[in-house]
Amino acid sequence: MSALTLAVRDSSTMLRRNLLHVRRYPSLTLNLLLTPVMLLLLFVYIFGDTMSAGIAGGGADRSAYLAYVVPGILLMTIGSTVVGAAVSVATDMSEGIMARFRTMAIHRGSVLIGHVVGSVIQSVASVVLVGAVGVAIGFRSTDATVLEWLAAFGFLTLFAAAVTWIAVGMGTASPNAEAASNMAVPLFLLPLISSAFTPIDAMPGWFQPIAEYQPFTPAIETLRGLLLGTEIGHNGWLALAWCLVLGALGYRWSTSAFRRDPK
Repeated sequence: MSALTLAVRDSSTMLRRNLLHVRRYPSLTLNLLLTPVMLLLLFVYIFGDTMSAGIAGGGADRSAYLAYVVPGILLMTIGSTVVGAAVSVATDMSEGIMARFRTMAIHRGSVLIGHVVGSVIQSVASVVLVGAVGVAIGFRSTDATVLEWLAAFGFLTLFAAAVTWIAVGMGTASPNAEAASNMAVPLFLLPLISSAFTPIDAMPGWFQPIAEYQPFTPAIETLRGLLLGTEIGHNGWLALAWCLVLGALGYRWSTSAFRRDPK
């Protein structure tokens, strides 16, 4: 059996293991999924009229704010869902199953690949569900072509993979599941200080560079451009660069920690 065939076989087995865990213990996924849904409903129906005043040129327009906020909520959904990957990896590391895997005749990278692919599948499924809620309450993307929809889906998948590798790195570096959950908090908080809910221009001048050049803002603006036809500008290249940097950094971090012999 070739090394590639072995890697694919073992990665598929590990993926199945992680998906079975999700099915048997759905509470974590449900909790992570409910947060972006509740934020979507909160900002649209409670704060929508007030927040839309700055979006719709001074007049309250809840439908305009719904179109503005949905792309940000979709990216926030990815950020919150991958927290589960960090917790799952940390649990495996602390409970000794990783040590057991090290002694088995399996492809060593398959353990982490199973976690990453499983988390990406969860993230994409969560995005679809949150997007369906957005459509149900009035979100429409009439200007987007089929190619732009496919590009948006591909971009969301790429961003989910990059952020998942960072989450897996956090999980391998944490001593337990609680520490992993705390370490992964920035993945959920960063969208709150991005352009997800309010334009960058409406923020204080000293804070605008922080919000503009963090990973989520260019990703949100790129998704808005694909779905709503707004100008993407440099955000597209910046978002892709962030995906490559985060993915490479997370991969290096997680594989180095996984290969390190436990004390």
